[in-house]
Amino acid sequence: MKLSRAQAIVGHVVANASGPVSVWVVDGHGELVAAASMDGAAYDTKLNAQRKAYTAARSDARTTRELAAKVEAGELPQSFDPFFTFFLGGVAVFEGDERVGAVGVSGLPGEIDEALALAAIERSAGP
Repeated sequence: MKLSRAQAIVGHVVANASGPVSVWVVDGHGELVAAASMDGAAYDTKLNAQRKAYTAARSDARTTRELAAKVEAGELPQSFDPFFTFFLGGVAVFEGDERVGAVGVSGLPGEIDEALALAAIERSAGP
């Protein structure tokens, strides 16, 4: 994950969030590349955004939503990496078929966090 793309993702989320959120963008190992917490974002949104991004980067699922569905369907054991989360808002970032990182957004309802992450990833992909 290039820093310029990570910063573009953070900027897009912050510019388009309807309320205060935290956003984390990580590399393919789940390590921080760029992040922001908007004024007024609840303190716990920082850790939640970090965990969402980490989960999407390190699991085989494209989103935290998809990972939760796999566990519920019995495709994966429920107990694995203790830092994984199933809250909506974690989305993997791909360049072609390669997973290069992930985004985690926290602070609004999960469906909105996820939509913000998806839109920011799409926008950052360029032409």
